[in-house]
Amino acid sequence: MQLVKPENKKSSILPLLAVGTFGLHLFSLLLFLFHNSMIQDLKQQLTPESLVQLVDGRAITVDPKQTDERHPETIRRFVGETMTLMLTWSQQQPPLTVWQISSQLLANNLKPKFQAEITNLNPTGQLNNINRETEYVLVIEKISQPTKIADGKWKIEMFANQLNFSGSNNLGTSTAFNKQILVRTIDESIISLPDKPLPWHLAAYRLGEARLEIYQICDIEDNNCS
Repeated sequence: MQLVKPENKKSSILPLLAVGTFGLHLFSLLLFLFHNSMIQDLKQQLTPESLVQLVDGRAITVDPKQTDERHPETIRRFVGETMTLMLTWSQQQPPLTVWQISSQLLANNLKPKFQAEITNLNPTGQLNNINRETEYVLVIEKISQPTKIADGKWKIEMFANQLNFSGSNNLGTSTAFNKQILVRTIDESIISLPDKPLPWHLAAYRLGEARLEIYQICDIEDNNCS
């Protein structure tokens, strides 16, 4: 019987050892890539982006996560521009169309009450009709600094007039619109843009980026506005 030399046995093991080492390294590499992918996903979940509030009061939403803090100028600008959009009408900017778009910036339980109130501002008594050559413009005289009433909730006082201009009345008539307006933060804006947006869609969408909503509007003399 012929004996196998030890060096031949050793040389036959070396290829198996190399293949095994390569396979182990490949498995380690795949495991590392898998763990790295999980870490990146977790990092995205735990490190969200932020709501950017610009110094001029505009806000840019870059984070779907809620934050209850807003810069005072962001709140004031949101209220002023929302009310101006909602109460500025013409035949080219019909009140009903403006209401349907801008009312998305109001809380649902406030919409019926406030719709009835602003309908009374139109002499025709309805939002879907406006006289020709008639324009309504909201002119704001003053908006107070926000008063914090709870986490993510503020109260603002607004003093304004809605001016009514017609072909026979170039000076216009004025209707006082002095209100206490309550605002709160929301998780995310519900306003989306249609395929062919009107300027009012774009304006409402931009305002919605502040992730705020108006949830109560009271007369300026109301001591129980909450």
